[in-house]
Amino acid sequence: MIEFNFETDFSLENTPKIINWITDVIISEGCELGEILYVFCDDEYLHKLNIEFLNHDTLTDILSFDYGLGKQINGEIFISVERVADNATDFKTSFTEELHRVMIHGILHFCGYKDKTESEETQMRKKENAALRLLSSI
Repeated sequence: MIEFNFETDFSLENTPKIINWITDVIISEGCELGEILYVFCDDEYLHKLNIEFLNHDTLTDILSFDYGLGKQINGEIFISVERVADNATDFKTSFTEELHRVMIHGILHFCGYKDKTESEETQMRKKENAALRLLSSI
């Protein structure tokens, strides 16, 4: 089950399509859908979580908490829509594309992908791009 919670004045469009897309990506990675909660928030909300749980005093676009059980994907994904908007401008892409990239980025972490090294980051970008292409074809 995939759920969405909004801690800021933001709404996600076309949630049935998004849910199907995320589920398809999870299955394509050989995993199974458990329970995923997306929380859309502002910078302040996410910054507090970043300090409290990771001891990082920085702004970020996403925090993910993995509660997976084997191949079953479970977790919480917190996304700052303010960071996503700023990143979209910085990366010269649309807000919607950047939002979808960040949303699937958290899922890919839950599927086992990392992005700490250059090679891991390259692999993560390839997976994100493939997932974005899948979304556009749904």
